[in-house]
Amino acid sequence: MAAALRKILTFGSMLLPYGVHELKRRLKNRHKLSADVARSLAENRQLAGLHARQRCFILGNGPSVKGLDLSRLQGEAVITVSNGYLHSDFDKFRSRYHCVPQITYVTMTQEDVISWFGEMHSHLGAQELFLSSTEAELVRKHNLFSGRKVRYLVLGESFDERTSEEIVDISQPVPRVESVPVMALMIAMYLGFKEIVLLGVDHDRFLSSTYQYAFDLKVQKGKDFTVTADGTLTRGHHDEFQQLARLWRQYRAISNIAKANGIRIVNSTPGGALDEFERRPFQAWFEE
Repeated sequence: MAAALRKILTFGSMLLPYGVHELKRRLKNRHKLSADVARSLAENRQLAGLHARQRCFILGNGPSVKGLDLSRLQGEAVITVSNGYLHSDFDKFRSRYHCVPQITYVTMTQEDVISWFGEMHSHLGAQELFLSSTEAELVRKHNLFSGRKVRYLVLGESFDERTSEEIVDISQPVPRVESVPVMALMIAMYLGFKEIVLLGVDHDRFLSSTYQYAFDLKVQKGKDFTVTADGTLTRGHHDEFQQLARLWRQYRAISNIAKANGIRIVNSTPGGALDEFERRPFQAWFEE
């Protein structure tokens, strides 16, 4: 009964504005994996347990990060996301991995994505990059990220359809994500990190009705179809809450997987609305 209800809710969510775009994307990409993506997935097996028993920081892009001394992350294993290379002090701590989820082509065109990926490539150091397989052909066709290791995740079905509490295997199709920190968490757990610290994962725009970053966007400025140029939300509370419900279910699933596998996830974001993980102040990690 519960499984059937989840499927009904998943289908119903496709009728919402964002869901229409997501449904189109899923239908468009319902095909066999290209040889390059299949090979990349197989290569992801090399990452299993690579950082066993280590600690990492997942650095989101929420404005709460402005009050943190990110230079403290120097020497730490850091996973950045999306435009995270624009963080202050990025050149001091240099993340080990960088993640970008599936791209929704509404206000973003292929030309926009090519420009964005070019900016990303010029700012990142030697970081390994994780992209959605939906961008693999674009990367290949335009020879993007030349000389950089690019790995792909096949973001497929819903977390609502997944009942297993095993660590998500990124060498196989994985659940699609509502927000990139969920993608980073799946990767971090597969890499073997036993302590994962979240920073700048605010998720509180439903409280302020605005969405801001910890930095000024460059190439991607004005390309988010869910907000206006000044950061005001374009969606009403009904659609916003539907998306948040999906996102919170994903975080709950991640939390359950972590607990079942002896992994500690800690939210050290100053403030923010995410309440699925224990809290600890950022500075406390460096006072031990």
